[in-house]
Amino acid sequence: MIRSFALALVALLVGNFVVAQDTLRSYNTLNEVVVPYVADKLTPVTFQNISSAALDKKSVGQEPSFILNQLPSITNYSDAGHSQGYSYFRMRGIDQTRINISLDGVPLNDPEDQGGYFSNYPDLLNSVSRMQIQRGAGTSKNGVASYGGSLQLFSPDLHDSAKTTIGVGYGSFNSLRAFGEYNSGIKNGKALYARVSEVYSDGYKYNSANNSQSAFVSGGWFGNKTSWKLNILAGHQQNELAWIGVSDSLIAIDRKTNANKNEKDEFTQWMTQLLNRWQLSSSSSLQSGLYYSTQKGGYDYNNNNFLGLPTTDELFHYGFQYQLAGFYSNYNLVWKGLDVTTGVHGNVYNRQHTYTERTLGQLYTNTGYKNEASAFAKAIYHLGSLSLFTDLQYRYTEFDYHGTVHLNKLNWNFFNPKAGASIQISPELVAYYSIARTGREPTRNDLFLGNDDLLADSTGSPLISTTAPEFVVDHEAGLRYQSKKWNINLNWYYMNFENEIVLNGKFGPNGLALTNNVEKSFRTGVELSATFHVDRHFTFINNSSYNHSRIKEQKTIFSPILTPAVIINQEVVYGYRNFSIGMTVRYQDKSFIDFANTSSVKGYTLLNSRIGYNYKRFEFAVFADNLTNAKYFNNGYVDYDGSKKYFVQAPTTVYASIKYTL
Repeated sequence: MIRSFALALVALLVGNFVVAQDTLRSYNTLNEVVVPYVADKLTPVTFQNISSAALDKKSVGQEPSFILNQLPSITNYSDAGHSQGYSYFRMRGIDQTRINISLDGVPLNDPEDQGGYFSNYPDLLNSVSRMQIQRGAGTSKNGVASYGGSLQLFSPDLHDSAKTTIGVGYGSFNSLRAFGEYNSGIKNGKALYARVSEVYSDGYKYNSANNSQSAFVSGGWFGNKTSWKLNILAGHQQNELAWIGVSDSLIAIDRKTNANKNEKDEFTQWMTQLLNRWQLSSSSSLQSGLYYSTQKGGYDYNNNNFLGLPTTDELFHYGFQYQLAGFYSNYNLVWKGLDVTTGVHGNVYNRQHTYTERTLGQLYTNTGYKNEASAFAKAIYHLGSLSLFTDLQYRYTEFDYHGTVHLNKLNWNFFNPKAGASIQISPELVAYYSIARTGREPTRNDLFLGNDDLLADSTGSPLISTTAPEFVVDHEAGLRYQSKKWNINLNWYYMNFENEIVLNGKFGPNGLALTNNVEKSFRTGVELSATFHVDRHFTFINNSSYNHSRIKEQKTIFSPILTPAVIINQEVVYGYRNFSIGMTVRYQDKSFIDFANTSSVKGYTLLNSRIGYNYKRFEFAVFADNLTNAKYFNNGYVDYDGSKKYFVQAPTTVYASIKYTL
């Protein structure tokens, strides 16, 4: 990894590339990245921003889901039971394959699986300058459908002051993070940022260690009318796997039990982005980008263990290698009260799948091809205190498969319209409403019924589920209030689904969650994000949500799985000079883990805390989670034999970190 990082750094220094894609209105000075998919206070969609300062206080190398779950309607869990390794989040009960994730407008979701996961890019948030979460359909994005919501990440701000930072942290389960970070600041119109990180943990469960490295290099050149930015992101990770749930009888004996006996994985992933911004005039600009990503690796699979049979020396291995290349271009025009953005996006993708066994060798190989193209036009018109919004997107995607079983090429066409309005009631208060319709195609895992290699029926025809897409009509209405002491976002949503693809609480032999199409379903609820600054020292922060969701299938009405009705995050922060302390209480209601709604994970309450102290160039922090040592799990399923399997999460954990900045 160090050698690869050095090569990337040399290439960057030779290239002198720079920051791109910025919709600020300055004609003479080009600033940092602001992609046109970002919402602001007058955009009639539900969103929440997390600033660089907030990330810096809470990010210590943990998976992003452990920060996201502090926001309304978001739940998370991890395989290994703690904050490193594979972890996942859901938004309004909707799983990660239906959430659009991007970095500077470049999609991070895998086109086949449609999931966007961070384990291959450990410590990524250390290089993220800010993020925006949009719940619901939101604005049009590049890549997979922004169906349940979206997460937009932004690369390092090259306009930051020159600095060098080194940091190290250590905590429970032999968890370690060490990193070095450098930002040159802008010198003669050029800037360079670089970071390398090492993340390690033994894991809470037995045989669930994580050993990962990552590097992020960003460089830029800033002119008067044009700018360039090059981002290079690389990651390597090795995990001992823990993706199989554990029966409650074994949990009662030893909560650290890992149902995966001896499986491991290893992946290496690279992404390169070249971004350009051209200021055409004082009121118009063109932003464009090219990107390329590649991944190689695989994971072990113990079939006997998955079936609950005695383990033997037989061990299978899933191998993957993919390439993804794409481009986008956006034109922005601001004229009087009208702000118009149009854009196009396209990418091509292929991934080779192999399946081998220690003694038998290669058992099969197949390749999936996924291509897409999209175009959108978005406009917001400000008429006094009223702002009118419309966003129209066309998206085409196709999937082709080459393997032992023939499958005709599949394709889907989507027209995704959105419209809404906001009104500035007072300088502090904005009200909004929007309606949007979005469609989404099934994932490869959905199509193949959880099999990595396409199977055939008795006639030789491919054995696939329905190829029909799912659709949602999303209503969002809310109030935004901001004053010196208060920052309040209160919203209501109603999402009406057609042919929704929902998790059914089971897992396939490839370790991915299985799904079913349901006839009719809806998700509705209320979300609150509120911050109250009592005085210079005390701040109260609340992020809470209420969700009421139902599925109707063949005259039977039931609740979707893993969708708790109530989530409450209440935080109290006290700061005095260079010292700060925060306490957070999280309550998560029970949620069902099967369609019959007879099995569930119980509700639970967690108490977490953090202490920070700055001394000259040093920053010290201590994090303590689950202070009451609650015994809980936040995910599970009912296995084929009817037994309940759960993912146990860690008891009390402590982590301490120190950073030094030059």
